[in-house]
Amino acid sequence: MSIKSFFSDALLAGDGIVRLAPCWVPRAFLMPGGRLKLDPRDLYALGAHRGGIDERWFSSTTKAANGPLTADDEGLSYIEFDGRKALLKEAIETAGDLFLGSAVMQKYGGWNLLCKFFDNLGPIPHHLHQNDEFAARVGQKGKPEAYYFPPQYNFKDNNFPYTFMGLNPGTTPDDIRRCLKKWNEGDNEILYLSRAYKLKPGTGWQIDAGILHAPGSLVTYEPQVNSDVFAMYQSLVEGRAVPWDLLVKDVPAAHHHDLDYLIEMMDWPANTDPEFAEHRLFHPKPVRPIAEMEESGYRENWVVYSTQHYSAKELTVLPGRSVTIHDAAAYGLIVTQGYGRIGKHDVETPTLIRYGQMTQDELFVTAQAAANGVIIENKSKTENLVMLKHFGPGNPEAPPAR
Repeated sequence: MSIKSFFSDALLAGDGIVRLAPCWVPRAFLMPGGRLKLDPRDLYALGAHRGGIDERWFSSTTKAANGPLTADDEGLSYIEFDGRKALLKEAIETAGDLFLGSAVMQKYGGWNLLCKFFDNLGPIPHHLHQNDEFAARVGQKGKPEAYYFPPQYNFKDNNFPYTFMGLNPGTTPDDIRRCLKKWNEGDNEILYLSRAYKLKPGTGWQIDAGILHAPGSLVTYEPQVNSDVFAMYQSLVEGRAVPWDLLVKDVPAAHHHDLDYLIEMMDWPANTDPEFAEHRLFHPKPVRPIAEMEESGYRENWVVYSTQHYSAKELTVLPGRSVTIHDAAAYGLIVTQGYGRIGKHDVETPTLIRYGQMTQDELFVTAQAAANGVIIENKSKTENLVMLKHFGPGNPEAPPAR
């Protein structure tokens, strides 16, 4: 069977919906939080030298940037069908019109979305993602990103459910320069220049490229532009040293010790915005009037609607109900609670997943299937069926950010 036949057969059998295998990604500089349902025996399945698995990537066509030991398919999602599998990336490249629609392929050239859960025991170092200008200098794309904290995965806060974001108003470039000069003296004290916000399940944030942030320990659902660029600006986290290499990973070699260049990568007005939370904290927004949706057997909210680069919804189908949901664009989805059926596919939220094991909680819905309407049935008499749906750029139905 040719690869094109594999994709065509999978789409035909699933009425335009395909099943995806779990995609696990380790991070050497972080400690996994243990809430992604990966079996604890497998948190270091790739070896302690690679770090613990603290991320699960969804509908991914983006290879992880984890250094020289990164596997060729690390970070890439696989379509599973009839006992075989093939990369979603290859599906988009060879049959993009069937998956995303010809208009999206003509305008964007591909999926252009990276979405993940990340789950850490403690905070991530204060860092930023370069904008398009600075990322292009190392052959990559800039990366804005959004956060949503799904209640189903945040049954405990772990060590630090706060995120430092931005810089205090009045912070100067010289303040940052002093921090960078102290890199090898232990704590470079950059967090004294920032503000921490308590994270609340069921809410979210928008972090544009160039904004410093040190994500806290809640499980985070994170739609973002499909890039893995970053620069760490904090030298010590929970007593663990952060190597300078992680500050300059995506910086041209000529500027690895150019403090002015490293400071220029920051979006200064956005970092020092005195109304940072007012401009970047987002609450769920109902797709339709709540009473009208509940009468029809479901609730659906926009949970990411902060930029045209990506958007996301949280759909809840009430116990024992069946609904038909229409969308204006292709999307990936992850089931976070309950069990039932989506189109022709049985779905269920797993309790425990071994590394390499197939699950029934992740799907990709093509543009045509989304437009035709997807029948979703909750087979439980008592429990909600809940899923998160992630869309690429330009979803015409996504509401304006404010």
